[in-house]
Amino acid sequence: MSITAEGRALLRDRAAAVLHDNDAGTWTRAAPHLYPHQWSWDSAFIAIGWAHLDCRRAMAELENLFAAQWSTGMVPHIVFRAGPGEPYFPGPAWWDCAAIAPAAPPPPTQTTGICQPPVHALAVQRIWQLTPQQHRPEIRARLQALYPRLVSWHRYLATQRDPEASGLVTVYHPWEGTDNSPRWDKTLARIKLAEPGPYTRLDISQIGDPSQRPTDWDYDRYLWLVGLLRKYRYDDAQIHRLYPFLMKDVFFSAVLVSANAALLDLADVAAASDRDREQLTSWLDRGRDGLARCFDPESGLCLDYDVRTGERIRLRTFAGFAPLFAQTADADQLAAQLPLLDSAEFCGNPRFPWRLLPSMSPAEPAFEPHNYWRGPIWPIIDWLLWRSLRLAGYSDRAEDLRRDSLGQIDAAATFAEYFDPFTGHPLGSTQQSWTAAVALDWSAAEFSGEREPG
Repeated sequence: MSITAEGRALLRDRAAAVLHDNDAGTWTRAAPHLYPHQWSWDSAFIAIGWAHLDCRRAMAELENLFAAQWSTGMVPHIVFRAGPGEPYFPGPAWWDCAAIAPAAPPPPTQTTGICQPPVHALAVQRIWQLTPQQHRPEIRARLQALYPRLVSWHRYLATQRDPEASGLVTVYHPWEGTDNSPRWDKTLARIKLAEPGPYTRLDISQIGDPSQRPTDWDYDRYLWLVGLLRKYRYDDAQIHRLYPFLMKDVFFSAVLVSANAALLDLADVAAASDRDREQLTSWLDRGRDGLARCFDPESGLCLDYDVRTGERIRLRTFAGFAPLFAQTADADQLAAQLPLLDSAEFCGNPRFPWRLLPSMSPAEPAFEPHNYWRGPIWPIIDWLLWRSLRLAGYSDRAEDLRRDSLGQIDAAATFAEYFDPFTGHPLGSTQQSWTAAVALDWSAAEFSGEREPG
């Protein structure tokens, strides 16, 4: 079921068209209707796609995002850029950041008060790799200007989101990466829910199939948590003292490890200071140690844990492969994780048409093949895994992952947000920018064995 060279060329053209259609000038809509604003980690992946079309436009994507960076260094998970004609819920009024959070950017910029995984350094690294020689002086100068903001972003995660210096990032909300993942179910169920206030969801009407989205039970808790964050004025110290949802997220932490390594790789290009290099190295080492402590030899997976209870989250989800995502796995971990990755519990399920990583193992009782982060396959997660396997020297398995990912997208004939792992049926939003972006990267000549034109 691999895609032909001709099919790959057509796929590239279609993926480029998605980015152009969703282009808002200096930023890109995550998707045409369901996600009309600028999302943080979406923009990082999107910049990788733009780098194959226009490296200067790729840099603009990230520069525009980081223009909304908070004074703490946090990069907010949404920057509300679409006009009133493109409604979204929950919109800026639910967050009220500019009015109550001293660290938030001043009006007219409007953002949320939480963040998402720091894929941005990986994007900048890829942009630099793809920059043609004639544009290198300009892109180098822009990279040097952006680099201190990237270091500040990583510093926020390594300090404010890890006051224990554990090497693991604390997430404050399910929206900080994997929304309705069963990883959060127990902690959300402990919440003695006050009414979050009346609200009307727009996502169900836009998708049309409630089984593909979080439930109202989830949304009640999501919005109640936003209310608490608003009450604490998004102050990290207060949140760590009082707030009920504090989760050490091994996947988020693995992305930070990988991102710190990417910034160190760019340090000479960026003319980074000795202080920045030393801090990045210390955060990298601390992150590696933190992930090592979370590895569970019995299951072969890395485990999240609840800061409030100290309880380990013993579920088989994609996040358990954090050592692979971070390229930190030692020989014993590799001996456990690589066979598990391709076992029937994950990519090797005999009912899967493509050997791709589901967001949750089909062997788990909570698995749902259509429901957001509770089972479907997400191309951006497979892109992160593919990148890590390549860098770790597992080129054959990485190539299989690339080929199968392109095959799934091509067979679906749309750049879906996520896919049913048993059928490849497209799910969620269509014409999703980040799916188109990773398809562009996977289709690149350097990976497909083709010669670059000219």
